[in-house]
Amino acid sequence: MNESFMTGFDRIVERAKKVEKPMRVAIAAADAENIVRGAFLAQDAGFVEPILIGNGNKIRAVLENIGQADRDVTVIDASGGDSSVQFAIEMINSGDADCLMRGNSSTRDFLMPVLNKSNHLIVPDTLVTHINFLKIPGLERMVAISDVTLLINPPMEARKQVVKNMVKALNAFDVEKPNIALLALVEKPSYHMRDTVEDQTMVRENEKRPFADCNLVGPIAYDLIVSKEAARLKGYDCPYCGEFDGIVVPNLATGNVMVKVLQQSAGADGFG
Repeated sequence: MNESFMTGFDRIVERAKKVEKPMRVAIAAADAENIVRGAFLAQDAGFVEPILIGNGNKIRAVLENIGQADRDVTVIDASGGDSSVQFAIEMINSGDADCLMRGNSSTRDFLMPVLNKSNHLIVPDTLVTHINFLKIPGLERMVAISDVTLLINPPMEARKQVVKNMVKALNAFDVEKPNIALLALVEKPSYHMRDTVEDQTMVRENEKRPFADCNLVGPIAYDLIVSKEAARLKGYDCPYCGEFDGIVVPNLATGNVMVKVLQQSAGADGFG
């Protein structure tokens, strides 16, 4: 297990500081205090150059509210015509920005231009998924959770791609052969719950003909994912309980609610 992934965000920030030059981040609909504050913290740390795009008056009001009205930062008024998201994408395609970030826009308004093939952001024949990385109080390591934004009720083949994308993302944090849990209500397959049967099928397939380089376990309930003690009390024999790096959820509602509950009620910090 990579130490930086276990200890949370601090070591990841330290790693980001080692970039050769700050990444130019185009923040679409940048009239959101929390987003702007975070961007400025990254800028002060030396690895981000924020570009604030959207309604200029609203962005300047945010800067005023957080005491940053005099800060030397690029503000681009894109309140008319195409959406600020489209404007930010065009900046990336023209080489004037390196990375796209969502600000105060709805999920739909942000994703529609991103998924538009004419914008050339998506690699052909790939499934786009969203991954949240959370530091949950009581757990020693960060946990990746997916998909919590895009796939409403994904079939098994799509969930296999979710696993692949998660493993790739974890590899980027130097986590080799991560432990991935397929979250379910129960740990025993039941034909009354389609996802549990699919989980078992995916695990067996990955053992025989690996589609992702990971230790894949499922179906498995949340308490067993996060707690060795819960596994001991239930007699669940799995060496990865309490040490999972990623959780693949069965559907969008489960993942989205799970992340929001952990962040709003359990004090989890995260990024995605």
